[in-house]
Amino acid sequence: MPESTQLSQLASLKEFSSLELAQALAESLAIAPPDWHRLKSNRSARAAEQAAAALVFLLKDQPQEALSRFSTTVGWLDRSISAPPCEHHGQRH
Repeated sequence: MPESTQLSQLASLKEFSSLELAQALAESLAIAPPDWHRLKSNRSARAAEQAAAALVFLLKDQPQEALSRFSTTVGWLDRSISAPPCEHHGQRH
């Protein structure tokens, strides 16, 4: 990508607050319902989703919520937590 294009993109990002950028990132990294089964155990995807959410809470001056999400991020990365089984499996409809 040409340097002038990169500078133009950076300048346009400055139009947004840190919170708005963090919220956009969190929205982008959130696992959508159609992707849930495919990504529910993907440690990178789950950690990224939680880290972005933590950043939003941190910027909203909600440190306890941020800490909780960062803790969950660490759990995904260090493999101390796993995805629970899908609540719909095993049920008869």
